Amino acid sequence: MRIVIQRVSDAKVTVQDATVGEIGTGLLALVGFGGADKADFPDTPTWRKMLDKLFNMRVFPDESGKFDLSLSDIKGDLMLVSQFTLYADCRKGRRPSFTDACHPYVAESLFDRFTEDARKLAPGGFATGRFGAEMLLDFTNWGPVTIILDSDEI
Repeated sequence: MRIVIQRVSDAKVTVQDATVGEIGTGLLALVGFGGADKADFPDTPTWRKMLDKLFNMRVFPDESGKFDLSLSDIKGDLMLVSQFTLYADCRKGRRPSFTDACHPYVAESLFDRFTEDARKLAPGGFATGRFGAEMLLDFTNWGPVTIILDSDEI
């Protein structure tokens, strides 16, 4: 599992000219699953660590401007968007290969479960994109701050 976290002042996701999700200050998280991620992944300590990192990573400034507050601390909003392209392999040629990405059927189930688990923990507003859809993301990256989490590295 890989998550690209962006600290945002606002974010909106649109599918076929319709806004399907919108948040204010918080995190936009692009979530992808790899071939090693199986249906039982949500029952693992790594799954729980990824959720914990998402909600408790200190990437928001305190009153002195230091990164000392988390999404939970500021009661910020969260938007999750599925993104299999986080598993692109660009080592050969000019067209990325996605053979390292999780099969869409399994990935959709994992994304749905991650969404369900995250929604229960969300301290503020919550939104998602639409799995498998072509989406337009409109957001303001605050900082900019972008953090990459990889389940193989926690």
